[in-house]
Amino acid sequence: MFESHTGDGSLHRAFTILIFNPRGEALIAKRSAGKRLWPSAWETSCSGHPLAGEDTVAKAERRLFEELGFETSLKTAGRFVYQARYQDEGAENELCYVLIGRYDGEVRPDPAEVSELRWTEVWELRAAIAAAPDDYAPWLTGALDVLAADSPACAPG
Repeated sequence: MFESHTGDGSLHRAFTILIFNPRGEALIAKRSAGKRLWPSAWETSCSGHPLAGEDTVAKAERRLFEELGFETSLKTAGRFVYQARYQDEGAENELCYVLIGRYDGEVRPDPAEVSELRWTEVWELRAAIAAAPDDYAPWLTGALDVLAADSPACAPG
């Protein structure tokens, strides 16, 4: 995937996952400082890329376990396309599937991927992004917009 993220990036498939607890809070993850693109930025619960011909949901469920150490079923809420550059390091240019799941248990993040986790209300998350957008990965807003279209409870304000 490295070459897909050089220059302005070449369009490719990706997924991003939002996990919700029974209280309706979303789990967000702070990317590790070692990440090439958007290090130490807050993002969705987990993100990744399916390989050519690979089922997106199946790959996302495996990636969720690898990155956060738990399993849950995921469903597709929608998708969006975005492009964003990160300094001189590279770019995202993705057709991004938004997957959602429910979980209420122990989370065991891989420290190479995630430095911190937080449960948050979606409206609080939108306010935090508006106040400090550089603290958040660009695909997080796209994912929240897909959820807002799918569920009025996730809509801003």
